[in-house]
Amino acid sequence: MVSARFRQLDSAAVGLEVVQLPLGAFQSNCYVVRRPRSHQAVVVDPGWPGETPRIEAALGGASCAGILVTHGDLDHVAGVAELAEATGAPVHVAEAERHRLERPNAFLPTGIDVSVRAHVPEVLLAGDELLSLAGIEFQTLRVPGHTAGHLAFAADGCLFSGDVLFAGSVGRTDRPGNSWEALVESIRMLVDRLPAETVVYPGHGPETTLGREVATNPFLAELRAPAR
Repeated sequence: MVSARFRQLDSAAVGLEVVQLPLGAFQSNCYVVRRPRSHQAVVVDPGWPGETPRIEAALGGASCAGILVTHGDLDHVAGVAELAEATGAPVHVAEAERHRLERPNAFLPTGIDVSVRAHVPEVLLAGDELLSLAGIEFQTLRVPGHTAGHLAFAADGCLFSGDVLFAGSVGRTDRPGNSWEALVESIRMLVDRLPAETVVYPGHGPETTLGREVATNPFLAELRAPAR
């Protein structure tokens, strides 16, 4: 049996193996993604210090071909430097979010007592790139709203959405630089560009699908409203 804190998700239909690791104080989802039987993998959002051994266990001896960062919030980047140093894997992040990796302790939320190691990312992204890593092609998608430079990564019927879209919810937009209007338009773009059966692997909580969220997510009622 696979523990809830180390969960291999059912993604056989889309040709990828995805392991979900809820990490740290905020239980942010880190993902280890690979082709079946591949000796290389990609890690998405290694979000907490001290969790590198768990990520390496999920890699299961595979080398890490790249680290993808959806956005610069503490709970998604706090383990980046540690994993990058342990694996030598290049870190990919939006140029607009790089400062959150390079000066992470300047952005710690009030009351959070943790020291985060800085890392200068090797690959800066703008969105709409095609990344070939570990035999997987990831499309980068600009999805501002939760943060200004937020990216999502789409590959083989999967979407790693960070904190833009969750099962039954969406990312918060009540902080400086956030925008509810931008978030809704980002999700609308995802719905327009990707099939309804796309499996969404969010930054928190369980996986879902785009179609399920459009049909049932209470925050997306305006996407269901008929055009006038």
